[in-house]
Amino acid sequence: MRIGLVAGESSGDLLGAGMVKALSNSVPDLQAEGIAGPNMIEQGCVALFPAEKLSIMGLVDAFAHYRELRAIRNQLRDHFIANPPDAFIGIDAPDFNLTLLEQLRREGIPTIQYVSPQVWAWRRYRVKKIARAVDCVLALFPFEADFYREHNVPVQFVGHPFADQIPLATDKASARVNLGLKEDATIIAILPGSRVSEVRQLVATFLETAKYCYQQRQDIQFVIPFANQIVKDVFVKYGGELAKQLPLTFVDGQAREVMGAADAILMASGTATLEAMLVKRPMVVAYRFSRLNYFILKLWVKIKAFSLPNLLAGEMLVPEYVQEAAKPDVMGKKLLHYLDSPEEVRHIIERFTEIHHTLRQDTDRQAADAVISLVNKVSGKDHV
Repeated sequence: MRIGLVAGESSGDLLGAGMVKALSNSVPDLQAEGIAGPNMIEQGCVALFPAEKLSIMGLVDAFAHYRELRAIRNQLRDHFIANPPDAFIGIDAPDFNLTLLEQLRREGIPTIQYVSPQVWAWRRYRVKKIARAVDCVLALFPFEADFYREHNVPVQFVGHPFADQIPLATDKASARVNLGLKEDATIIAILPGSRVSEVRQLVATFLETAKYCYQQRQDIQFVIPFANQIVKDVFVKYGGELAKQLPLTFVDGQAREVMGAADAILMASGTATLEAMLVKRPMVVAYRFSRLNYFILKLWVKIKAFSLPNLLAGEMLVPEYVQEAAKPDVMGKKLLHYLDSPEEVRHIIERFTEIHHTLRQDTDRQAADAVISLVNKVSGKDHV
């Protein structure tokens, strides 16, 4: 079996690597090529272009790189039309992938979009293009699958690999020992994001929030994991003198371990909120966009909640604040409230655990089986 793939950013690379590994276990002669990151390459994928080419955040950045991205997409289109794979899988990166998927499907190549575009949240008109572009959507979350069924688009809910990887109960004491933190400390984790642009937007607000908490309680320790040295340097630069006034502990990587060690978390909205939910820690979620990006999003976004825990729960389990609503005193009060409200935290953990069970679906295997099933159906052959 030969498949084409396009994975955008590190999260897509991890999803692709897990799926390819599961596919290889069932299809020993598997060949995979396309846009791949280091984890996919390690599983045997041939990278025609590196995944970093698609690591673009925000509409403004996408417009700035439009010509380069279009040229790459056209080269991939011509390559796969000239050498048709048994199936082509777009992994996340919908703005890049959907046009390519539609072009390849028109040529008779079976197509799958792995990770749903956020059409349930904004730009809902894209569901028509998705229906034209794919034979199946592999959805990570149940509410996404429900949305596609309502619009008669073939979909399969495969769960989320984080739910398979993260244990149902996370040992706080062990996490603290592993990080060299005091077991009896009161710890608030701060996760300002993994991209330079979002860290720059949030660092001052998050440090002001930490300052508010520290003024109320001198026993609090703040632990901040950084995705890489560049993000760390940006945080220190924009944190300025305020960062030097607070008891901050910096950690290289190990974000999940830091979340497990925390009593509460202050964090940027994104996939990390899903990890925080799965390690069962109460959180306060915030986000700030550039003015232009926020103006565009306000025109298109049609949802009441933007954090994954609230979307999955169908209720406002965690407080979330966007743009000017992200006020240090408001967020600080909520973080302190968590520290003094064990019954409320226990309820949140119970709901998080219920959702964790729902998302535990052996995602890599399910995604691989969906690819095999589609190829077998189209080809009339049994590839297992």
